[in-house]
Amino acid sequence: METILTNARLVLEDGVIAGTLVHQDGVIREVAEGRSSAPGALDLEGDLLAPGLIELHTDNLEKHFVPRAGVLWPNALAAAIAHDAQMAAAGITTVHDAVFVGGYEVENDARRGLLPKMVEAIETGVAQGLFRADHRLHLRCELTDPELIEHLSPFAGRPLVALASLMDHTPGQRQWRDLAVLKRFMIREGLAAADADALIERRMTDGAKAAAANWPRAVALFREQGIAVASHDDTTEAHVAAAVAAGCAISEFPTTLEAARGAHAAGLATVGGAPNIVRGGSHSGGVSAEELAREGALDALSSDYVPASLLQAVERLTREPGLPLHEAFALATSKPAETLGLNDRGRLAPGLRADLIRVRMHGETPVVRSVTVAGRSVM
Repeated sequence: METILTNARLVLEDGVIAGTLVHQDGVIREVAEGRSSAPGALDLEGDLLAPGLIELHTDNLEKHFVPRAGVLWPNALAAAIAHDAQMAAAGITTVHDAVFVGGYEVENDARRGLLPKMVEAIETGVAQGLFRADHRLHLRCELTDPELIEHLSPFAGRPLVALASLMDHTPGQRQWRDLAVLKRFMIREGLAAADADALIERRMTDGAKAAAANWPRAVALFREQGIAVASHDDTTEAHVAAAVAAGCAISEFPTTLEAARGAHAAGLATVGGAPNIVRGGSHSGGVSAEELAREGALDALSSDYVPASLLQAVERLTREPGLPLHEAFALATSKPAETLGLNDRGRLAPGLRADLIRVRMHGETPVVRSVTVAGRSVM
């Protein structure tokens, strides 16, 4: 049936207008200025109507599998369904679930065993139509794991895999280039200072060796499978050059303005963390994503570890550095879509998927009032 949504503020590519949107059979049929007087038209009471948000990298699935340290949730599908509900409630209609491949500690990292369970849960949810949002897989590859390729190979060719990222968390590099910041992080996670020092020293030696060996092997595997690749935590011009040489399309969470500018200039889409925007800075000492936006070096946003941060970051960017609302929304809608070639979504335009979110502002807080995915109301 035809659905008519009127008296809405439509977030379009080039501005926000008061108007009406019509969708039918999962597709947007009409976008027009002014109110509709057609029978059955739904009055949105002046709320924003925007494209559904597109998430490129969320770690949120893992939180439902490991809700507390040492606790592994026994029902994998239930964990995935709970994650999906949280994403939809945040206004996210397309999700790239970043599943962890490999681990920091070969013997002790329990996450290394979660990969098959997480992949199976997402595949089952998609196949059985159990999810609200549209889910794909993003393989977060920990290059410091010497057994990475053995863990990765069985999953790289799965149909839902749409993106992979190359992560190097060797102490003294990239995100953890400041060892003092890393040590404080480890202590907050429960390690004694002496144990943190020993662990950092071991990771510096073993991690660097494994990362050097894994980078070309992983790049070759993804190139063979035709999977889009992202570099992660680029810090220097050398990191950007390596990403370009590897054929990366994305630079995730660059940690310095130098790297972000270099990646943007080289044609890589720079993705900043929405929590970084909302909190007013990086939790690990990296560059402010707000500064990247101010400098024109921010191409897209990711909620990373807080799903609700994506929409909150869109709102905050309209205050500082003062982006127009439609440009701020584009960082979480049309820009991510363009980056991964999702040409059927991310904009309010006839012929595209009816992925829609209705949002009302409560002061500086955006409140998601309804979510539609491919024309189907999911909340």
